[in-house]
Amino acid sequence: MRNKNDARFGRQDMQVVAEETGYQGFFRLLKVRLRHRLFAGGWGPVLTRELFDRGHAAAVLPYDPVRDEVVLVEQFRVGAIHHHDSPWLLEIVAGIVEPGESEEAVVRREAQEEAGLTLGRLTRALGYFSSPGGCSERITVFVGEVDATQAATHAGLSEEGEDIRVHRLPREQAMQWLADGRIDNAASVIALQWLALHRETGLWT
Repeated sequence: MRNKNDARFGRQDMQVVAEETGYQGFFRLLKVRLRHRLFAGGWGPVLTRELFDRGHAAAVLPYDPVRDEVVLVEQFRVGAIHHHDSPWLLEIVAGIVEPGESEEAVVRREAQEEAGLTLGRLTRALGYFSSPGGCSERITVFVGEVDATQAATHAGLSEEGEDIRVHRLPREQAMQWLADGRIDNAASVIALQWLALHRETGLWT
């Protein structure tokens, strides 16, 4: 019997009663009926939740340690069309992990496609859920060594509707853009903060 004060629940502490696809397009929306154990003990009622099932992603901050520069990409994002400023966002390189594809392979491929860069040494920073209240996506973030002078000016695959402007800039300028709110998407914020923290402590060189 589990101690009710032990909050470390796992997958065995939930039950999926039913699951159906409500919409299937480029992404999938699921309707899930489930129940789970309660911290106070026992089981809660059956709940109905919508789950945005968009797969998982991998992202990389291209960093040139010789020049202390980073490479960011700028592109149109439909998720930001109601933003008060602009739906064109400054981001790190990222892509969806396809079945059978490793996260490392994703970021190496995307670095070529989105920025014209060949990644050298890769350091895994961390993984996180982007919006676990209703989305299944988990993003793994890397920092990858590059020669920033090799960055393209414009990139992207036209057959995928990509139109990307590539920015090569000093790391300190990127951190100022972050402080100014010009960079405001989670993966990019996390990657830049991770790099700043680990450069200062000597854990990433």
